[in-house]
Amino acid sequence: MIAVMFALPAESSRFLRRLHNRSRSDRNGVATIGGKIGNRAIEIFHTGVGEKVCRQRIANFFQNRQLDCLISAGFAGALNDQLNVGDLLLAENFSTAELSKARSLLANLPIHVANLLTVPSMIDSNEERKRIARATGAAAVDMETEFIARACAEHGVPLLSLRAISDTPRQRFPAPPHVLFNIERQRTSAMGLVLYLCKHPTRLRGLIRFASQISRAREALTEALVAVATAL
Repeated sequence: MIAVMFALPAESSRFLRRLHNRSRSDRNGVATIGGKIGNRAIEIFHTGVGEKVCRQRIANFFQNRQLDCLISAGFAGALNDQLNVGDLLLAENFSTAELSKARSLLANLPIHVANLLTVPSMIDSNEERKRIARATGAAAVDMETEFIARACAEHGVPLLSLRAISDTPRQRFPAPPHVLFNIERQRTSAMGLVLYLCKHPTRLRGLIRFASQISRAREALTEALVAVATAL
């Protein structure tokens, strides 16, 4: 059994459509979606965004489960201009599964092997991205992988960290992070977004562009996950 963890359904939706024999289950208060890619059994789980909810859900997920491997998947924000929207990042600092095999499977895709940093909040400003890159040497950031990696280490489960780039210093968020996503509620406030666009109508074009970026990242991530999951 391979588990694939995403923060949100917005990241997993395309991959879910590639599963056959799908079924839903709820164990230990944890909702998962199972299915198959080829002959490989897959279990999909959503951690939520950020440390608090992620650690809580992961602790419940690992109870009484036997896994061959876990893939931490989803989106990440680039810290430099060498990464583009839709590029893939294999995080060598978090992955304990064999990277060389995964890299060979993804040779036809825009893949980078570099360090990933888990941060407590979404980062928008170019200055902050550059500062973090200089201070840590990381190429991209997310908000969950560190906590997934800790849980995998505690339970002796090999981890592969695979992320698709959704935003870069050149292609940033179209609105402040708190408008795009409310971490406490674990969702985007539609009313808050509408009110923001009413006050800043010129940002609508940026929002449409950002939706296109998300779609490209999701498509790239799905193709990579299908290739890796069938061969691991």
